[in-house]
Amino acid sequence: MSRRPMPGHRCVPHTADVRIEAWAPTREACLAEAVTALVDTFTDTGGARPQAEREFQAPADDDEDMLVTVLDEVIFRMDTAGELPLATEVTADPAGGLVVCWQVTGTEAVELTGAVPKAVSLHELRFGRDDEGWSCAVTLDV
Repeated sequence: MSRRPMPGHRCVPHTADVRIEAWAPTREACLAEAVTALVDTFTDTGGARPQAEREFQAPADDDEDMLVTVLDEVIFRMDTAGELPLATEVTADPAGGLVVCWQVTGTEAVELTGAVPKAVSLHELRFGRDDEGWSCAVTLDV
């Protein structure tokens, strides 16, 4: 990848599943970008407005496991509560875990544009520092 001055994400072609990449200057910002990338793979949130705020505590673990935990929580909340994050803020907690705050909307407020993810795959999972900050790559089972 070329120099990345700003956080960002993209969807990468992948056989039968969806692969996302995200990058940012910090671990927490990269995680927030990964959440946005996940939602962007199957929705158009353009007209949606936040309806509530939700908080999630990800326990201390290695970086890749915390990434999977947070993305799995997005999929779980979509399936069980019918909510999707429109904005994500991630901060480190003193115990080594993460505090994730979401501005959420109901799934009925967004337009579905692709296959809905069912799970986060551990195959070729990557999350860590690189020469330009932090980056991750994740395959989503659809």
